[in-house]
Amino acid sequence: MREPPKIKQTKLIAQTRIFGVEEMELEFSNGVYRIYERLKAGKHGAVMILPLLDKDTMLLIKEYAAGVERYELAFPKGLVDAGESSEQAANRELQEEVGYAANHLKVLRKVSLAPGYLSHQMDIVVAEGLYPSKLEGDEPEPIEVVEWKISDMDKLLDVEEFSEARSIAALYLLKDYLAKS
Repeated sequence: MREPPKIKQTKLIAQTRIFGVEEMELEFSNGVYRIYERLKAGKHGAVMILPLLDKDTMLLIKEYAAGVERYELAFPKGLVDAGESSEQAANRELQEEVGYAANHLKVLRKVSLAPGYLSHQMDIVVAEGLYPSKLEGDEPEPIEVVEWKISDMDKLLDVEEFSEARSIAALYLLKDYLAKS
């Protein structure tokens, strides 16, 4: 097994309201030096929630995605706040974005997105035993909640607006989770 490169130095080279760009000076085990840049994520991570309303229905959201300049259909998600566990953050985000809380939350897997240049990681959390509960969120407009039949989950892959890789990966994790339940 290869030895990971030594991080000789890191420095923040740009900071926005949301992202930090970090430069990393690396020395590889073969003596080669390289400068890498990465987007530095927040300190506490993020969650994506797979809300199961009942045995036949899951919930998705439709909200504006500035990166692709359109409304996207996806699973609800958000950042983990300081002092929160992934399950607590998932329950809070579920209430803010979908209007439900969950009696049962289970982390299925931690995933990364573009690990070559992005330090962001996200826990995929299934939420069951939902009951109405609404918290005020920070969204600029109301989020559309979309009920989707679990028996039709594969049809989501044919929906153009369901394109986020994390949501597609979460769909497969959910399918596997339900098959084992």
